[in-house]
Amino acid sequence: MHAFAIGVVNPTALSIINWVFWILLLAAFVVETWAFIHAILQPAESFTAAGKQTKPLWLIILGVAFLIGVGGAIGYLALLSFFPIIAFIAAAIYLVDVKPKIKQVRARPGASHQGPYGPW
Repeated sequence: MHAFAIGVVNPTALSIINWVFWILLLAAFVVETWAFIHAILQPAESFTAAGKQTKPLWLIILGVAFLIGVGGAIGYLALLSFFPIIAFIAAAIYLVDVKPKIKQVRARPGASHQGPYGPW
């Protein structure tokens, strides 16, 4: 697979190692998409209330990460290029740091989320 091939990846032309890299790029694309959609759906006040960067800044970061993920998923960017790696790291930081804080801020103080068999 040529590193800068234009167009959709032809799966029959991939060697085993290229298959592995392409699957990793697809997995990174899914993570980047998940982070971007989650950020879109959250209210802007939640970001500042959680003590994180503003929503527009996160949307720019995750939007660029999403576009890079699209490039990787269709085979335009190679996995070993530093752009897909940086895009994945940005999405991972959002999902493991910002998303839990936003969830914590958005949780109502009076709601216990307790069911008959424990929390839900």
